[in-house]
Amino acid sequence: MKVFNYGSINIDHIYRVPRFIQPGETLASDHYQMMLGGKGANQSIALARAGASVQHIGRVSSFDDWIFRKLQADGIGVYCVEHVEEPTGHAIIQVSDAGENSILLFGGANQSFSISNVAECLSNAERDDWLLLQHECNLTTEVMKLAKDHDMTVVYNPAPMPADIASVPLDCVDYLVMNEVEALQFAANDALSKDRPDELVEYLHQKNPHLKIILTLGKQGVVYKDAENLIKQPAERVVAVDTTAAGDTFIGYFVQQCITGKDIETALSVACKAAAVTVQALGASDSIPTSQQLIDQGIIDA
Repeated sequence: MKVFNYGSINIDHIYRVPRFIQPGETLASDHYQMMLGGKGANQSIALARAGASVQHIGRVSSFDDWIFRKLQADGIGVYCVEHVEEPTGHAIIQVSDAGENSILLFGGANQSFSISNVAECLSNAERDDWLLLQHECNLTTEVMKLAKDHDMTVVYNPAPMPADIASVPLDCVDYLVMNEVEALQFAANDALSKDRPDELVEYLHQKNPHLKIILTLGKQGVVYKDAENLIKQPAERVVAVDTTAAGDTFIGYFVQQCITGKDIETALSVACKAAAVTVQALGASDSIPTSQQLIDQGIIDA
């Protein structure tokens, strides 16, 4: 069983700042890093480090061959990672002393796919395979439909939230993963609040009863809702240094646990523990732990 990940590949430029910069202000950064990022790449790395067989579908500039090699080094299938003339997507990331992040994205090559590119990559997908996708690449909704033509299980992380979310074919989606800000945008109901996540997830499920909904709440943990279950998983108590890839780590580990037959409670618990390790280190992909590291530290069972 494989996970195909149709997702962004970015070069992250990370600046440590005492606080987020304000309009018209010049603010000095005391630390800078450049590393591989993008929600898609981060989630593929998390999947691979969790132990899943993952094939990434993505695009990078022909000048950035180091990205290709780095993905391969993590055990990620790259036959569908294409070199193109467009610049690689990139992000300008501020990380505050409080451990929060603010991100400016440039899509670049992530926005240059044709549907034939993705159709070719999914041509050998089997009905037990999964597709993970975010919203940093173009043609996301069309790719969902392709996946359902192959009877794949579809996990959708609508980040960043698209303006035309109402046009997304949610009948093609099995798992919907969002944070509370994205969920409020998705619900488009002023009576709801992120301070009442149970009500928020119940409302979303009533509107889309076939979905398995995962609402991530940062240090408050996760709420899961499907047709039979409402599960609350608390977050681990740790001191956050950088939250940049926490959600991506959670998704990668959650999907890996699901495809290996673990029950939802176990999948949520392991994913939260992996995300807690991620937030204790600076950076995106470099901060994502391997399952062996988690086992060696006694965080999860072998």
